[in-house]
Amino acid sequence: MKKIILVALMGIAGWGCLSENRATTAEQSGDTTAVVTAEDCLSGVTYTVQDSIMVCRVLAEAKKAQIPTEQLTLFFARKFLGVPYVAHTLEVNDEEQLVVNTRQLDCTTLVETVVALTLCAKEGKCSFTDYADKVRTLRYRGGQLDGYTSRLHYFSDWIMDNEQLGLVQEISMPDPPFSAVQKLSVNYMSRHPQAYKALKAHPEWVSTISQQEQALTGRTCPYIPKSRMQNNDVMRRAVHDGDILALTTTMAGLEISHLGFAVWREDGLHLLNASMIYKKVVEDDQLLRDYLQKRKSATGVRVIQVK
Repeated sequence: MKKIILVALMGIAGWGCLSENRATTAEQSGDTTAVVTAEDCLSGVTYTVQDSIMVCRVLAEAKKAQIPTEQLTLFFARKFLGVPYVAHTLEVNDEEQLVVNTRQLDCTTLVETVVALTLCAKEGKCSFTDYADKVRTLRYRGGQLDGYTSRLHYFSDWIMDNEQLGLVQEISMPDPPFSAVQKLSVNYMSRHPQAYKALKAHPEWVSTISQQEQALTGRTCPYIPKSRMQNNDVMRRAVHDGDILALTTTMAGLEISHLGFAVWREDGLHLLNASMIYKKVVEDDQLLRDYLQKRKSATGVRVIQVK
């Protein structure tokens, strides 16, 4: 069978496929090339050799170190510190495929990457195939990839779908600090289809997106207002290290403006996130409270835990 040589570890080549054993061999040898054959491919998955190596390595590290369950999410999130912030990394194919890219992240793909790793580790799964399956389950409605419109584009939809699958749980108690309620009103994608590559190419999909938006609109979600973002026992009991924090917004047509992971330090709550400001994944030294106060459209945070 014809072999294709992909120079991927240095980020030089395009997309490739790699089996688990070959990924391990490539890493151990230190070779910057990987031989890829058809039998190695994960059908319908877009990724590089570097991605498969990274996933296998960090899962093995967590297993060897016997990281406690409650520390897994933050353990994995910190493995991506310094990775460049790049938007639209899922829009690389003309037809919707599962994209795994651990080398370039935005706030949503960082969350999906880390949660997929956490779920694998909790279940004792260490293969790249298992990881790719988790990403697919998290990213698509009902865990099934069925075109662009099956992707969970709004994070509120992402939360609801993955709650139904038993993978995450949104926290809404106690009050305080969950003393505010967000009433969803989403329509940004259907009103700005030209901003999305797929919708621009396929305007017939806009009606499906609009139906999904209508299904979300009107739902209510408790959140912690930014006025409650204090360094006290109430907040520390409500929010834990590694919780997903979804920053709520008043921006027209949207409900969530940014995502990250909770990190408590002595001075208060910080956000580990793929940052447009710093152009990379950072554990921000700025207090999350101060970050929110500087932004008029920011209202607070919703809190989601990996189950």
